[in-house]
Amino acid sequence: MSDLDGKNGLVVGVANKRSLAWAIAQAADAAGARLTLSYANERFGENTRKLAASLSRPAQLVGCDLSRDEEIESLFQAVEGEHGGLDFLVHGVAFASREAISEPFTQTTRADFQQALDISAYSLVALARGAAPLMERRGGGSILTLTYLGSDRVFPNYNVMGVAKAALEASVRYLAADLGPRNIRVNAVSAGPIKTLAAAGISGFSRILQHYRESAPLRRTVDAAEVADAAAFLLAPGSRAVTGEVFMVDAGYHATGM
Repeated sequence: MSDLDGKNGLVVGVANKRSLAWAIAQAADAAGARLTLSYANERFGENTRKLAASLSRPAQLVGCDLSRDEEIESLFQAVEGEHGGLDFLVHGVAFASREAISEPFTQTTRADFQQALDISAYSLVALARGAAPLMERRGGGSILTLTYLGSDRVFPNYNVMGVAKAALEASVRYLAADLGPRNIRVNAVSAGPIKTLAAAGISGFSRILQHYRESAPLRRTVDAAEVADAAAFLLAPGSRAVTGEVFMVDAGYHATGM
């Protein structure tokens, strides 16, 4: 049901070996996909090149600053030159300054708010716009992003990122409606807390992990491989009737009240 043999995919947001984007890239590679991996800057580029060397087939590597429209345009030109068309896109990018998530929400500056929404939410819209023509050449496609329950509930030290994730999830629904007639599906995976580079910036993250272990129906949190398996399903033909969905992969925590 997660067969991606012969499919062309773009994974945006590979940072290091712990990033969910990388876990999804590994799952897609194992399922047979040909990949383009995009990274934010040369700091992450070195890591991405090392990781890509472990894939079963060569991956195209492209740097892209998602705050710059011209670099997004160049990214899709590179993908088109390499693959001709595109079957799936994984958006694994989010950013807010350390100050924006650690200070009280009322202290969020205009600049920090704009940056968090731009990188974490608007970038999905910009990438979907670039991917859509390449997906149409392949008869349709699947777009997937990563979110978190902080979009819907208040979590300590998440602040403006929670607002950005709420905007991201709304964007998933509007993009799904906009692109559905072109046979392009748009979904999100909402993962439980995992120790990634992004999580390292959240004060008290270990306490959140422990709370999940005590409260989730499965009495545990989740790992990157479990999130990647769910993502692979949403990218593959087995989920061809699923769009506009926020797919929960959090050991059932979202279903609990107490």
